[in-house]
Amino acid sequence: MIYKENSLQYEDYVNLRQSVQWKNMPKEQTIRALENSLYDVIAIDNEKVIAMGRLIGDGLYYIAVDIIVAPEYQNKGIGSEIISRLLTYAYSQTPLGGRISIQLIAEKGKEAFYEKFGFKRIPHEYCGSGMRKVINKSINLP
Repeated sequence: MIYKENSLQYEDYVNLRQSVQWKNMPKEQTIRALENSLYDVIAIDNEKVIAMGRLIGDGLYYIAVDIIVAPEYQNKGIGSEIISRLLTYAYSQTPLGGRISIQLIAEKGKEAFYEKFGFKRIPHEYCGSGMRKVINKSINLP
């Protein structure tokens, strides 16, 4: 197993999302998103990309996204290594005395996995409920 940084390719991204039944977005939109990632990590086994994770953000706030381990490779510590590398990167970009916030939306049932890394469920004593809005833009036909 080898890990590479900032090497995520479109085809691998699409294949990993499909492996866990996540919807893929239009190619142009996906390529732009990948180009705008701050940092990504992939895991490779026998020349096949079998896991990934990305960080997006601005240096104060980060969002960990697209954390996927192909089903046949789950529960082998690969996801933990991906998360550790994402957190290490964010920490390395933070100046002495600085403070950052790393957020994510866990897949239902995966919350305990992220809690092992210090993520907290919200709401809690300092934060209200996490929220999101999804916008679907449909093709308008004449």
